[in-house]
Amino acid sequence: MRLARRLIDFSSRTLGAAKRRQRVRVPQGIDSVRLNLGCGLAVAPGWFNVDGSLNALIAGLPRHLHGLAYRLTGANRYYTRDEYCRLLGNHVFVHHDLAYGIPFADGTADFVYSSHFLEHLYRADAQRILQESFRVLKPGGTIRVSVPDLEYAISLYHAGKRREMLGNYFFVEDDDSHYARHKYMYDFALLSEALAEVGFRDIRRCGYRQGATPDLDMLDNRPDESLFVEATR
Repeated sequence: MRLARRLIDFSSRTLGAAKRRQRVRVPQGIDSVRLNLGCGLAVAPGWFNVDGSLNALIAGLPRHLHGLAYRLTGANRYYTRDEYCRLLGNHVFVHHDLAYGIPFADGTADFVYSSHFLEHLYRADAQRILQESFRVLKPGGTIRVSVPDLEYAISLYHAGKRREMLGNYFFVEDDDSHYARHKYMYDFALLSEALAEVGFRDIRRCGYRQGATPDLDMLDNRPDESLFVEATR
């Protein structure tokens, strides 16, 4: 099973590279264009959920195949088969490796959301994603970024929880997925600098499920360990 997952993960990345120049056309009549980057399965209705994972790839297959693929994904650790099939079947997924940018045209989006994704990128790659987010947002559009809070991780160390701090935040490894590992960490100052560097303004720290971004009751998660920041294009 592990070998199968590794092969599928490799295939997903290979297909992502093959589709690196794709551009998604937004259907006419959509009042608010919302992009969820590196979404995993934390999704909400009405959003374009962009991810390079196997789940996003499977979502584009006929629905009767979703259940067959369930056992090959890491999602079976967190979701029942029915929940998994509902998530894939009832939401819009775009299979795309974000290392190649965001597959939408300039000034397309009203909202960009990213939860527990930037820390899986090296800082330079994360800056490119933030620059891409700036590009695809309309003037006045909002970005919301949630990442593991570096201050919280350090508090675990000071509390004597060294293994938890190291294993859950700094050296996360998952043999089943190339995308699971952490490559950088942020506190509010570091994330603010990263956002300001690409041109975002009105950068503010937000509470859990509080802010200008819609559907936070479905999108925000892990309140105790997360840093939530919004900014304006």
